[in-house]
Amino acid sequence: MSDLGKKVRLSRIFSHPSGRILTVAIDHLINYPDGIPEGLRTLGATLDAIVEARPNAVTLNKGAATRLMPKHAGKVPFIVQSMSLRPDSPTFASNATVEEVAAMGADAIAVAMFVKGPTEIEYLRHLSAVVRDSERAGLPVIPHIYPLSSGDEKVSVTHQPEDIFYAVRMALELGVDVIKVPYTGDIASFRDIISLTPVPVVTAGGPKCGTLDEAAAMIRDIAKTGAAGSTVGRNVWGFPDIPRAIRTLQEAMFGE
Repeated sequence: MSDLGKKVRLSRIFSHPSGRILTVAIDHLINYPDGIPEGLRTLGATLDAIVEARPNAVTLNKGAATRLMPKHAGKVPFIVQSMSLRPDSPTFASNATVEEVAAMGADAIAVAMFVKGPTEIEYLRHLSAVVRDSERAGLPVIPHIYPLSSGDEKVSVTHQPEDIFYAVRMALELGVDVIKVPYTGDIASFRDIISLTPVPVVTAGGPKCGTLDEAAAMIRDIAKTGAAGSTVGRNVWGFPDIPRAIRTLQEAMFGE
């Protein structure tokens, strides 16, 4: 029964004939390091604009989903982000349980985490527990995995191919259903990672691009790698016309 639950939920997210997805994330603000972005100030209006363009799914936190998704129920699949974390912190917070996420009717649970740092084993232990609980609930698990690079002055996320491959392999071996990682920025290296991974891999949306055309060019490159898609945040709600931004990126991902 749990396998059927996962299949039903994943089929709603991966509904496009191409087998790829273009999803939108609005789960940033709990641990966003740069103040309150304009596109996330009025979260309800932002979600309304996102749903208008019908992305393959939207990712948001538990409280926002509880209060803002009811009027959009059935219009777009949704994924609940269960974690809060910062790369400069040795601890993390789990904000939603598998039971809560499944009871909300969500299509997947997201687990944000860091690897290649001193807290890696704690994140892996937590992800393993979520995978175990989700098997019983029929709920797909999508880790958002960010490998860290430590310097003298700061800890930052690395996009190096070897580090991204490590993150992907860790997720695969822990039994997740979809893997989200940063894009290496290079078609060949990301294609190699995809070719070695029998689980759908999607990219994080990356830093804010200067223009929508630049964002679309990046999405076209990601599609060429064989990736299962991309989850975009800043490069959607960071532009004034959110539905137009989504449709532009959908065209880039799906070639429509």
